[in-house]
Amino acid sequence: MNAEQFSHQIRDDNDTALSRLGSSKALYADTAGDMDDETVLSAAADAEHHAAVTYEQWAADEGNDEAADAFEETAAEERDHYERVAGKLDDHEPSEGVPAIQDYLRGLDGTVERLGGFVGRTIAAEKSKEQFTGYFVGEADPQTAQLFRDVGGDLDPQLERAGELLESVCESDDDWEQAAEAASAAIQTAYDAYTESLESMGVNPKPVC
Repeated sequence: MNAEQFSHQIRDDNDTALSRLGSSKALYADTAGDMDDETVLSAAADAEHHAAVTYEQWAADEGNDEAADAFEETAAEERDHYERVAGKLDDHEPSEGVPAIQDYLRGLDGTVERLGGFVGRTIAAEKSKEQFTGYFVGEADPQTAQLFRDVGGDLDPQLERAGELLESVCESDDDWEQAAEAASAAIQTAYDAYTESLESMGVNPKPVC
């Protein structure tokens, strides 16, 4: 197993969940159905803030120095994302409610598990960035749409960073499997939250054929 194969496996294993997280209903779920510019920006800012906190916490107690450095670098990127998105709002205080995926990630304490979760979160984040970009394209706000394209541009380097570290720390098939379980669990946690949010509003989370 290598990093590229691992990423492909995670995408394939979670194809249905990722497809639905990449649908327009995902943004509706994130905003509890309140689809206006301020609410969408607030949801995006909250996501970036809580991601930064997760990586900061990991960096603070990670025993593998290379992984700790990677988490610290990623935390700084997520903090920058937060500041850029929050800068579009007059005054933003991050929500105290921790997104389900971040709550799951913060419960991981092994390096292999964390790196797997890192991959899962990054792949899921690709879908959300696409939705935020698409929303502002639809709102004829090209500057904000470009902001989310720029923020999303950090995801490929993050995925590469996590993959390189997985190749370094995974010494057996069992290690790769442990990482895969964490990655898929992160994505499925995000998907479960998406499903629960839509169902609470009486919306069918499955696509209409």
